[in-house]
Formats: sequence, C-alpha cells, structure tokens
Amino acid sequence: MEYQELPNASLEDADIVILPIGYEESVCGQGGTADAPKAIVEISEQLEYYEEDLKWSPMKYMKVRVEEEIREYAQIDEKVSTYAFKEEKLLISLGGEHSITPQITASRLSSGATIIFLDAHGDLRESYQGYEFSHATPVHHLLAQGHKVIMAGIRSLFETEAARIESDEMIECFLDRELRKPGMKEKLLSLISSIEGEVYLSIDMDAFNPAYVPSVGTPQPGGLDWYFALDIIEALFENKKAVIKGVDIMELIPEASTVSQVFAAKLMQKIISYWGKSRGFDKKEMNGSQTLVKYE
Repeated sequence: MEYQELPNASLEDADIVILPIGYEESVCGQGGTADAPKAIVEISEQLEYYEEDLKWSPMKYMKVRVEEEIREYAQIDEKVSTYAFKEEKLLISLGGEHSITPQITASRLSSGATIIFLDAHGDLRESYQGYEFSHATPVHHLLAQGHKVIMAGIRSLFETEAARIESDEMIECFLDRELRKPGMKEKLLSLISSIEGEVYLSIDMDAFNPAYVPSVGTPQPGGLDWYFALDIIEALFENKKAVIKGVDIMELIPEASTVSQVFAAKLMQKIISYWGKSRGFDKKEMNGSQTLVKYE
C-alpha cells in the first residue's frame, strides 16, 4: 500500500509511519472494520497534496511509509514494540476495531501519559460478550496502564460506565451534548493546550456525526463536526509541552459511496499537516516523498 500513491520510504528515513491494523474480532454492531485500513490508504490517492488550511504541501517536506498490514491481535504489540523511534516520527495506526488501542499504547507510552479519546461510547467495560479485550473495553485498559483519559463526543454509556466517569479522577469526560453549552468547547481546547508530557490521540470514527461519517460499526445520533475536530488537532499539535507518541483512527467501515473513507483519509492528511507544520518541517529542505514523483 502507498499513501497518496507516494513511494514508501524506509523506516529509518520516514517521518510519517502509517501502520494498517486490519483486526476485527469483538465488534457487536456492523462488521467490516478490518477492511478499513486498506480502503483509507487507497482512497488517499484522491486527495490533493496541497493542504489548504496551513498553506503548504506536507509531502514535499516529509517522507511517508505505509507498513505491511497486521491482521492478528498478537502481532500488534509485537510490531509496535520494535519501533525504536520516539516523537521524531509520527506513528498513525489505522484500524480495525477499537480494542487495538491499548495494545499500541502498551508499547508506545510510559505510565502516566494522557490519552485524548474521541468516541461516541464510554468504552469502559471491564469485559464485553466474553472478550477481555473488546471494542467496548479500551478505556478500562488505558486506565489500568496508568494513563489519564480525556474523553470527548461521548453520547452512549452503560450505567456502570457513567458511575466510573463520575468517580475516577483519571477521567475527564466531555459528553457530546455538554459540548454544545457555551464555553465547553473552549474548556476542552484549553485543557488540551495545557497537557504536559506524553500524549496519544485515539479517534473512533463514530465520534463524528453520522451525517459526516455514515458508515461505522455502532453509530449514534449527534457527534463531533469536522471543524471542531480540526480545532482539537490544532490545539494538540500547537502545544509545545505535549510529546506526541501516536495517533490512531478506528472503527470505520468502508462503504460504496466512499464518503466515510474519504473523511478518514482527509482527517489523516490534516493530522499529518498540523503535526509537520508544528514541528517546522516547512522550514526544512524540500526532499519529501512528493518530490520523487511526477504528477499533474
């Protein structure tokens, strides 16, 4: 697979490392998330190289690598643990179901990191339908790893999840409807801007309004919109005290219209752009992946 049809750099030379994880085992809604990584990477060829918000072409200055796809759960930690690079490269993992996230963070993060968790659901079950590691349990496992979790977009909770959110000081939760109240979006952005230390961004595509992303495993009414998501990304990457350890995009299901996968691919492009610009790649020599291809 190639991102935007650009040649894959070596792992040593790459600034952006995209890890496709086509794993799906515990989903209880609509299936198909295992096919999302390939669909997102393939549809990226339809995106323009130029990034209009920040007014640059990120891939002229950065090199990208798409790793071979992982399909087995045990392979996730096995693969991620081999990455010697830290924050000098950006790791973007594409799922797949959301049970994947704790496997990534187990290798990438020190205990005490902050997880920004965008999702429609609480994902705080200790187990679900016989699975200890389920798409309904990632936040429980992230907390067990010793991380603080900032949740946003939440609009579907089990009673025990709501109780834990109220009682656990390691959780900061912004319910979706609360974000519509005056000052609440600003409060979330301010919190993200003040994070210090290691940070990981995990995005379940059902965090978004189904009008934007109709094809996810367990959709819910309401949800985040495109531009507020960009505000969150901008606040995170402009925070110079935050050490970005990785990003994941989970729970998309490819669909015939390609609307959902285009949204995810564009979201990934924005993440790459904001990360690269915030780290001054636009001031470096122009020898990125885009300089190696001819295009119209």
